[in-house]
Amino acid sequence: MKELVGTGVALVTPFNQDKSVDFEGLKRLVNYQIDNGINYLVLLGTTGEPATLTLKEIEQIKNTVVKTTNGRVPLVLGIGGNNTNAVVEEIKATDLSDYCAILSVSPYYNKPTQEGIYQHFKAIAAVSSKPIILYNVPSRTGVNVEPKTVIRIANDFKNIVAIKEAAGDIIQVLRLVQTKPTNFMVISGDDMIALPMVLVGGSGVISVIGQGLPKDFSEMIQHGLKGNVAKANALHYKVMESIDSIFEEGNPAGIKALLKKLNICSEDVRLPLVNASYDLQQKINTFVDNY
Repeated sequence: MKELVGTGVALVTPFNQDKSVDFEGLKRLVNYQIDNGINYLVLLGTTGEPATLTLKEIEQIKNTVVKTTNGRVPLVLGIGGNNTNAVVEEIKATDLSDYCAILSVSPYYNKPTQEGIYQHFKAIAAVSSKPIILYNVPSRTGVNVEPKTVIRIANDFKNIVAIKEAAGDIIQVLRLVQTKPTNFMVISGDDMIALPMVLVGGSGVISVIGQGLPKDFSEMIQHGLKGNVAKANALHYKVMESIDSIFEEGNPAGIKALLKKLNICSEDVRLPLVNASYDLQQKINTFVDNY
């Protein structure tokens, strides 16, 4: 899927100080991505705090992003969970016409076996009218989707076209790239190793820092895809410090602090998350000032 090559960003959900959704901030955020070369947008992934949004807010966010994007870049919609039947019903009930794919996280909290993960994605593949990106993020789910399971899923279900791989394990990435079907895509879900992943055969990234530094981050990935290693490395080292900073106190508190500094939206998150500390905000502000 050529739409998924390059840099996608996992959009935050901007909030006002009263914690209501800031739709004007969301429009600014979307335009900022598109104006600075981001290839596609992912909405309502983990970074968007969907666990704390109402169904009405989710619909309003989808409508705002679709309308603001206006077909300028492809959109990917996050639909995942740890109740397989609920995920299946949500996919069946959702109008997916505005999206090129869905991003679906492996089940969290339940800690299924590898066979359970396979059966979960088998059920999702059976009902989705759009291609599916499997999302592996063991630090959040408690279970790693092992390469052999990913390859089994990729071979068995042709509409599961990619994995967003965020285990932070470059050896696991190498095994995936080496053994995957030809058209199956390995997409980085980890900003710090996004460039190394691209250089060993990955297709790009779904990024968090990319929405704060979209121009340089997306250029870095493009250079990596073209094999311009020196230029890609230079950009990687330029942005590297910011990646550490934005994840220091969890996601999306850090990236929202950076977006506040850029006057795109406030730093506010919803409980149980809390805003970045004063010290971290100062550190991020200093990085942006020196950038």
